[in-house]
Amino acid sequence: MAEIHVLIILFFVSIESATVVPPQTDVLLLALLAAKKYSVILLLAAAVAGSVLGGFFNYFIGRYVRVFENKKWFPIKQKYLQQTEDLFKKHGRVALLLVGMPVVGDAVAVTAGMLHINPALFAASAAISRAARYSFLWLISLLSL
Repeated sequence: MAEIHVLIILFFVSIESATVVPPQTDVLLLALLAAKKYSVILLLAAAVAGSVLGGFFNYFIGRYVRVFENKKWFPIKQKYLQQTEDLFKKHGRVALLLVGMPVVGDAVAVTAGMLHINPALFAASAAISRAARYSFLWLISLLSL
């Protein structure tokens, strides 16, 4: 059984790694899985829950990014925002399943916020995507024995 402090640490690292800060969850999760002292299900659940919550940070950035698009200091040009929206609309909501991918996932989450995608749909897609990613890491840890 996982000790609660381990799950809490993994949860908060997952929040942080789902934002634009470089990911640390993968390394921490692999280390905890390698220790073989903790429940795999609880580790995966903590990582997914924290990661989905962290993904909402980027989602809400996107939700309000249009407020600043005409400001001189805003670093992203309007045409790039529009191109991002167009690509997302072209590929549909299936693109939400990419939210669990490193780097690309951040852009998908921001775009989902910009387009005001239903938060429940975003959360479900993020959970599926992150669960697949972390399950893949678990499989890697099993193969590395």
